Amino acid sequence: MGSRARSPAGDRGKSGRGRDTARHRCPDGLPRPGCSCAACAVALGADARAATALLVDGALLLDLTPGAAFAAARAGRSLGGVAQVLLSHPHDGPPVEVPAGLPQPGRVPDGRELALLTGHRVRAVALDAPGTGYAVTGPEGQRLLYLPPGGAPAGLEEPAGPYDMVLADVVGRPDALAKLRALGAVGPTTDVVAVHLGHEVPPGAELHRRLAAAGARAVPDGSTLTVGVYEFVPDVPRRTLVLGGARSGKSVEAERRLEAFPDVLYVATGGTRGGDTEWEARVSAHRERRPGSWRTVETCDLVPLLKDDGPPLLVDCLSLWLTDAMDAVGAWDDAEWADGGERALRGRVRELTEAVRATRRTVVAVSNEVGSGIVPATASGRRYRDELGRLNAAFADECEQVLLVVAGQALVLRG
Repeated sequence: MGSRARSPAGDRGKSGRGRDTARHRCPDGLPRPGCSCAACAVALGADARAATALLVDGALLLDLTPGAAFAAARAGRSLGGVAQVLLSHPHDGPPVEVPAGLPQPGRVPDGRELALLTGHRVRAVALDAPGTGYAVTGPEGQRLLYLPPGGAPAGLEEPAGPYDMVLADVVGRPDALAKLRALGAVGPTTDVVAVHLGHEVPPGAELHRRLAAAGARAVPDGSTLTVGVYEFVPDVPRRTLVLGGARSGKSVEAERRLEAFPDVLYVATGGTRGGDTEWEARVSAHRERRPGSWRTVETCDLVPLLKDDGPPLLVDCLSLWLTDAMDAVGAWDDAEWADGGERALRGRVRELTEAVRATRRTVVAVSNEVGSGIVPATASGRRYRDELGRLNAAFADECEQVLLVVAGQALVLRG
């Protein structure tokens, strides 16, 4: 069935340490009958998903989805001990029958708290979309947050530290995760589990790669999760280089990697080009797809930003940074290049890569991969191609993860 959480008041599990545990499953799920899209075609075995429900310690059922009792049985669980059934979102489909022995489903009013005889406390969290989120505290203090599909907290109170586990619509609402991080409700050790995985997810292993970049993971239907255990929390790479050709999707990939994080500083190295309407249209398209909470600065002076502490940086792109650096050292003129220009450029690249090595910020940088095409006809064009290749290689050496985007698909070169 959906996620299941078991506390010390119920079955303690193999460890016997009395930690809360959770069992997960997934709105209309995958594959969708009659659909031949790529996501449905590969949704087999562990990647096949049903509508999400969460069973907490055998006592509390969050969302009653079709077939919950059978799903519980397949997972080796029983719904016989469920004392409370709470709904998180309106169901658009046919009415769901309540299995014999289960209490009638209800909903806690926003901001109110419900105490169960098992020692669990459930507080209803108001959302910015129809539905209700639930913050559940176990008898020994473990805390989880469950959000329905398409929902993000609205006016969430400042929590008492990070939740141990968050189950949310990470694919559909990455901004919800960003908001929780900004409030301190999600920290480095919070186990973020993506639920409500339906037809819009990328196919196959790509889903898990994207979730890991957001610090989240997905688990098969029927999985048992232990609340308060952190070893499965993915490590988010602190420095990432995203390479790709023109219109490959590299900028979209870079932006996607940070959309679940708050207060991102978008560093645009292209500047403005007065009178160039085509360029301004490109800049506008980039700006419109960024989250509203991001800030933008237009500069090629990257080293001070890398040395400062602060929110994540998205640098787009190193190719234009190199153009500016080559302008500054006179690299386009053969005589100036030979008379100190090459040495000056090497120094600028070294200063940049040393700053990347020392930075404490999360950094995602974008650059063009131009060395696989036609050899430029001019000496200055070949010089730029060669120097960009060297810059990309030097920058990549300082990154935990390097990606190459081809036809919108991200290939992991490192990490």
